[in-house]
Amino acid sequence: MRSTEAKRKSRRRFLLGGLGVAGALVVGWGIMPPRQRLQLSTPLPAKEGEIMLNGWIRMARDGIVTIAMPQCEMGQGVFTALPMLVAEELDVPLERVRIQQAPIDRIFGNMAVLTDSLPFHPDGAGTLKETMRWFTGKAARELGLMITGGSTSVKDAWIPMREAGAAARAMLVAAAAAEWNADSADCRTEAGTVLHADGRRAAYADLAEKALGSRPAVIRLKSPEQFKLIGTPQLRRDSIAKVNGTAAFGMDVRPPGMLHAAVRMAPTIGGTVRAFNADAVRGMPGVVSVVDFSGAAAGMAGLAVVAKTWWQARQAAIALPVEWNPGPHAGLSTASVFRELEARINADSGYVYHEAGEPDPMKAGVKTVEAEYRAPFLAHAAMEPVNCTAQVKDGKVTLWVPTQVPSLAINAAARIAKTDAANVELHVTYIGGGFGRRLETDMIAQAVAIAAQANGLPVQVIWSREEDMMHDMYRPAALARFTAVLDRAGRVVSYRNKLASGAITHQVLARTLGFTGIGPDKTTAEGAFDMPYEFIHQSIAHVAVPTPVPLGYWRSVGHSHNAFFKESFIDELAHAAGRNEVEFRRSLLQRHPQHLAVLDAAVRQAGHAGQGRAHGVALHQSFGSIVAQVAEVSIEDNEIRVHKVTCAIDCGLAVNPNIIAQQMESGIVFGLSAALFGEVTIEEGRVRQQNFHDYPVLRMNQAPEVHTIVMKSAAPPEGVGEPGTPPIAPAVANAVFKLTGKRLRSLPLRLA
Repeated sequence: MRSTEAKRKSRRRFLLGGLGVAGALVVGWGIMPPRQRLQLSTPLPAKEGEIMLNGWIRMARDGIVTIAMPQCEMGQGVFTALPMLVAEELDVPLERVRIQQAPIDRIFGNMAVLTDSLPFHPDGAGTLKETMRWFTGKAARELGLMITGGSTSVKDAWIPMREAGAAARAMLVAAAAAEWNADSADCRTEAGTVLHADGRRAAYADLAEKALGSRPAVIRLKSPEQFKLIGTPQLRRDSIAKVNGTAAFGMDVRPPGMLHAAVRMAPTIGGTVRAFNADAVRGMPGVVSVVDFSGAAAGMAGLAVVAKTWWQARQAAIALPVEWNPGPHAGLSTASVFRELEARINADSGYVYHEAGEPDPMKAGVKTVEAEYRAPFLAHAAMEPVNCTAQVKDGKVTLWVPTQVPSLAINAAARIAKTDAANVELHVTYIGGGFGRRLETDMIAQAVAIAAQANGLPVQVIWSREEDMMHDMYRPAALARFTAVLDRAGRVVSYRNKLASGAITHQVLARTLGFTGIGPDKTTAEGAFDMPYEFIHQSIAHVAVPTPVPLGYWRSVGHSHNAFFKESFIDELAHAAGRNEVEFRRSLLQRHPQHLAVLDAAVRQAGHAGQGRAHGVALHQSFGSIVAQVAEVSIEDNEIRVHKVTCAIDCGLAVNPNIIAQQMESGIVFGLSAALFGEVTIEEGRVRQQNFHDYPVLRMNQAPEVHTIVMKSAAPPEGVGEPGTPPIAPAVANAVFKLTGKRLRSLPLRLA
C-alpha cells in the first residue's frame, strides 16, 4: 500500500470514528429524517391582531409582515438581505416587512457554520464527504446553535427563510381559493394580494386568519428567473437609524436603575488576583461596590468597580490598589512563541490535510524554491469595546448584549447565575463591530457575576480600550514553510507547504463547552490545503502547537494569513519560472473556469498601473466565494501606499449587490489595517499593545479607492462578510516586490 493511501484511510478512520458509538448513531438516529426548520418547537403566542403563519412569519391586520431574525446585525447587512428572501417568496413589498429577534429554538440554528467546518477539499467528492456533510448537517439541526459567523447568514437562511415565505404564500392562496370555491392553480400573488384569473382579488391581511387551517400539498420555491427582488440593489434598512443615532448598540441600553462597572484584569496571561484593597476606593464619588469576578470566565481573573456612572467606575478601577500573581506564563514572549513554532515544525510531520499526485517527483526538477513566512497575533479591535448589561433578580437573568451567539450567551448566563436557561431573557443589540470577538461569552459571564451582587439592579459592564486590547482572543501567530520544485519548462512538479500555529477551535471548545478539541482543526490550514491551483504534486500539512495565548476566530480566520503565505509564494514561483504572475496563475487554473473568470475580470478592470506605481495580484477562495484583487501600490517616503484596489467576487447569486460591494470595501480596509500595521506582541507574559496609538488601523486618508465587480451567477449564495479580507495582504506584498525587488515574508509589511 502506498503511503498516501495509508494516510487517507487513517484520515477516514479519524473522521468516521465518532459516528458509530455502539452503532446507534448510524443505524438509529442516522437514518431518521433531519429535523424540520419551519415550525417552532414551542409555538409562541401571537400578539393581538397578528397571525402566526409559521415559525418564521406572522402577519398583522394591516398586512405588515414580521419575520423572526436569528442573525445579529454587525454591519454585514443581514437586516436587509434576509427580509429580502422572505419578501421575495411571500410576494410582499420589502417596505412591509419588519424584523424581530428570534426566540431560542432549533429551527433557527445555523447549519452552514458547522457543515462548512469540515476539512474537505472543495474539489473533492465521494461518499465520505457527502456522508460527513449529511451527519454534520443533521447534528446541526439537533443542536440548533444560533450563531452569526463564518459568512453563513445568507447561505444558511437561503432555503429555510425562502421556504417560510413560500409556505405562507401557499397557505394564503389556498385560503383564497377555498373562499372563492376555485382552483389554487388559477390564482397568483402580487404585492401582498391573491388574484384570481377572473379578476377577483383578496389582500393577504384579509386571508391570514383563514389561512391557518390550510395545509398546501406542495410548496414551490421560485426559480432565479422568477425573482423580482432578490438580485436587485436595495438600500440598507439599518442605515437611517445608524446615521440619526437612534440605533441601539450594547452601550446604549439604559434599563431603569442601571449601575455601571469598569474592570481591571490580570495584566499577564494566566495571572490571578493576589490581594486588593476595596476600602481605598469606596469613598470615591459614585462608587457602590468592588467585585472579584475571577473564575466567571475561563482564564480571566480580575475585579470590577461598580458605580453610578461609568466614568466614576473607571476612575475608581484605575485607583484600586491590586496585587497580582503573574501566573505560570510570566516568561512568555512573542520570540518564545515563534521559537516553539520553529521547533515543532522541524520535528513534527503534522496532519496532512491534502495530498495529490506522486509524492516525490524530484527527478523531473531542476530548480528548488524555498521560503518561510510569518504572521503575528492580531486583536479584533472592534470600534465598540466589549460590553454587556445584565440584571439578576428574583431568580431570573436579563441580558442586553451585542452577541454573535444568542444560545451560548443564554447558557453562559444561566451557568453563572445557577439557574435554568428558561430563566434567562436575552435582548440582542446592534453590534459595533464583531469580527469574531462577539462569538465569545466572557463578557457575559463577567456581567452576570457582577450583577449577581448588585441587589437586583442592572449593571452595564464596559471594558476600556486598554482592557479590550490586552485581553482579546487573538488570531494565532503562524509560521509557514514552502518547498517547490520546477522543471526545465518552469512547471511546478512538486509543491509542499507545512504550517504551524495554535488551533483556535480546540481552545474555543474548551472555553465554551468545557472539553478540549482533538484532531484536525480546519481553521489552521484553510486557505492553504483547499486552494484551486493544479500542481502535479502537492502536499499541505499543519502542526498544531498548543499555546497559553488565548486564541479566537478573527475575520476570515485561517484564510487571513494562509492567503498571504500562499499567494505570495505563488508569485515567487512565477518569478522563479520567468513567467508573468497572472499568466502563471492562469496556467494552473485550466480545470477551474470560475476562478479563471474572476481573475480575468479583476485584471481586466484594473487596467494598467499609474506612473511610479505597480499592480500586485492575488486570487483566493474562502467561505465558498472566489475573490481576485489587484492592488495599485506606490512607495512614498519609504512607506507603502495603496491607492486603488480592484476586486472581483463570485459569491453565487448576489441577493443584494449593494451589500456585497460594501462588504468587499469593508474587508479590504480591515485586511489592509492588518497588512500594514497589525501586530500584537507579548513580553514577560503581557500583551504590549493597549490602544490605537500602538495598534493603528487604517485612517480615512490612507483608505484606497475600491472598485468591485460582482460576477453573475445563479448558484446558491456563498459567504460575503469575510472573503474580501484574505487577498489584500498578498496583493500589496506582490506589488511591493515589483517596486522594490524586496520579498516581504512577514506581516505586517514593512520596508525597514
